[in-house]
Amino acid sequence: MSKNFSQDFFSKFLFFIIIFILGIGIGTNLLSKNQTQILQAEKNTPHAFVAEVYDKILENYWDNLSDAQLLELFKQTILNTSKNMEETKRNQFIASVTNTVLASLNPLNRSGLYTEKQEEQLKNTVNNVNPDKDLYKDLGVSKESTAGAIAKAYQEKIKTEKDPEKLKKLTYANDVLSKEDTKTRYTQGGVEPTIFAKIISPGILYLQFKKFSPTSYDEFVKAFEAFKNNSDLKSLVFDLRGNIGGAIDSTSYFLGNFIGKNQYAFDFYHKGEYLPFKTPTDKLPSISKYKQVVILVDNQTQSSAEIMAASLKKYRVGVVLGVPTKGWGTVEKVFPIDNQFDKANKYSLFLVHSITLRDDNLPIEGRGVEPDINIKSTNWQQQLFSYFMNQPLANAVKSLY
Repeated sequence: MSKNFSQDFFSKFLFFIIIFILGIGIGTNLLSKNQTQILQAEKNTPHAFVAEVYDKILENYWDNLSDAQLLELFKQTILNTSKNMEETKRNQFIASVTNTVLASLNPLNRSGLYTEKQEEQLKNTVNNVNPDKDLYKDLGVSKESTAGAIAKAYQEKIKTEKDPEKLKKLTYANDVLSKEDTKTRYTQGGVEPTIFAKIISPGILYLQFKKFSPTSYDEFVKAFEAFKNNSDLKSLVFDLRGNIGGAIDSTSYFLGNFIGKNQYAFDFYHKGEYLPFKTPTDKLPSISKYKQVVILVDNQTQSSAEIMAASLKKYRVGVVLGVPTKGWGTVEKVFPIDNQFDKANKYSLFLVHSITLRDDNLPIEGRGVEPDINIKSTNWQQQLFSYFMNQPLANAVKSLY
């Protein structure tokens, strides 16, 4: 699965370096015969910083790279030519070059150099926390407001609001703050819910899964448990459209609830080896009663959600319906860097560690997961009906589109 680096990109990369160095009057001596100096450096110097990044890429990047391949990107002379720069420019230059090299690793623009601010933003994204959002402010209530006060404020605001987007925003705020568990999570840590469930037609439960976060599994179980005593429910529409992925480690737990414990869930691919993952959880009884399951995907279903869709398809849990998923098949990890050279910034390494595989064992990256039924087909509704012979279910899915 190894890919050659783009010669066109590298030519542009060297051109950028030449222009940058000429622009600050340092010279044009770019090529050095002594490439091994990049690995020999004192602590907390630019050389040590780049050397550590270099080592971490070789050790942790998803594919096997030779020293020659990586040195071709890193060109040790870049550091030598930067030593006479003014310190701030030198630091910016080293960070920029290192980040450019990381971004050039396949898949392009997935790996990079992260500042503390970027790492914090990533952490908030994974935890589904948006510091710029205030649901209490949207409804015009305080954190101490009772459920009754929140409901009243919501009803008063939607009476006069005509803008569809603002109405959607108000409804979302009300949905989050009107339930005790989601309100508590939001109040304590700003964590928004990722799973929403409701009955959309007699006998049909609709569950929307927006993204994977550390709270998602608990939300998932509670969503099904809330309807476990409803004996009329036989069909499930499991909506993964727009799910951007997230906390990938929990994916096997979700799958266990569908297919049972110790089942072969999926593979990661890392340095020429397949890393198998098994399900650690038992089937969830409150899911087992759904005999007819439709899994919705679109071209924004990505990452962990693509793995889930591929596995559910493989085990024929239900029928996957939509269009091919996004094809974002990488697993990234943040690696701390011990050697820091810039007093103004502390960097970490954001690196593609593994790639993911779909149900036919091909990489998800660049391909996506193919649905069982593509809604671009003119007869997709008939195809869906033929799976379950359930017209109300087919009608309910149609209404969602």
